[in-house]
Amino acid sequence: MTNIKAMVLRGKKLGVLIQDARLAAGKSVDECAEAVGVSPSDFSDYEYGEKSPSLPELEVFAFYLDVPLSHFWGQESISEDDKSKQNIDRKQLISLRQRVVGTLLRQARTEAGLSIEELAERVDLTENQLEAYEFGQTPIPLPLLETISDELDLPIQDLRDKQGPVGEWAARRHAVDDFLNLPPELQTFVAVPVNRPFLELAKQLSEMPVERLRTIGEGILEITL
Repeated sequence: MTNIKAMVLRGKKLGVLIQDARLAAGKSVDECAEAVGVSPSDFSDYEYGEKSPSLPELEVFAFYLDVPLSHFWGQESISEDDKSKQNIDRKQLISLRQRVVGTLLRQARTEAGLSIEELAERVDLTENQLEAYEFGQTPIPLPLLETISDELDLPIQDLRDKQGPVGEWAARRHAVDDFLNLPPELQTFVAVPVNRPFLELAKQLSEMPVERLRTIGEGILEITL
């Protein structure tokens, strides 16, 4: 019962954040519904918290509006300019992402040693419902997905798109944000093309094992002493 109450409250909050993102972008309900691949009535239900989108639907919605996905876990309103997106098949993308999310859930359930019957009972679902979610046949409302993820000790971040169009877009946004948060002198250093070899070297060093770095450091000391 506690899970159900928490999911209802989460759905209401999510609806407010969805409406805020849409209004900030100057989009209509019809436009957003078409972008996500649902009916205007269903999208309105998302905004009023009567229903909740799946994670893939939310990802495409954020992608469509150029809104950080983290907005939907935040506490503040936003104001973003609308930007055009590359021409992608959003319905196909959502369908693919739903199957990926389902596969990750099924894998996490198996690794946790839970049967489909046990997990279904824990999250107040029938076995058929959970099976449909795991095979990507049915979109998983985000509050329910969060509840299932908690039961499996699977961070919701691990379910987000990382390699598809939405994931690449999110990575670019993150890279831009990281750059803008650098001190001015480092921004200047990074922006100068002649410094690129130093940045590539720093990247390679950051990816090396500690023991390898220690060996290199010792070799440099031998040379300089």
